[in-house]
Amino acid sequence: MRRTVFVSVGTDHHDFSRLVGWADTWAAAHRDEARCVVQHGTSRPPRHAEGHAYLEHEEVDRLMAEAAVIVSHGGPTTIAEARRRGVKPIVVPRSPVLNEHVDDHQQLFCARLAASGLIAVAGSESELGALVSRALTHRAEFAAEHAAGSVAQAVERFEGYVNDLLKDRR
Repeated sequence: MRRTVFVSVGTDHHDFSRLVGWADTWAAAHRDEARCVVQHGTSRPPRHAEGHAYLEHEEVDRLMAEAAVIVSHGGPTTIAEARRRGVKPIVVPRSPVLNEHVDDHQQLFCARLAASGLIAVAGSESELGALVSRALTHRAEFAAEHAAGSVAQAVERFEGYVNDLLKDRR
């Protein structure tokens, strides 16, 4: 049975074809190893991976539950949901420099989580490919302990701090 790699760009309206393209390149080279499902939003759809612009919440839940690997944008809810399912997500934060978001809050947030070992951050296509392949072969390295509520609470608290900082910048 092929394992599932689930990739989500979230629901933000900004294009995130960078992540979709990176995931699609990996999917093309590893079709026999894994089923790669990409929720691509407004970004261009993948050519090799299974693509869906948007998914109902129940379908996202189902895909996350069956996924051996979860790759996401840097949004706190998706990260917390992956960890709640026992998966340390591989994250590609959106970049305002590339017009993928309005500010750098995903980059700040993900740097903090990565420093704590809660996520793995991919900064390039080759890094993403290596992390996904490693996560499929070394599952224990990408297992996340879940202490009921603590991750979600920490994510919400940190998101509040980042939002407060961003308000001061405006």
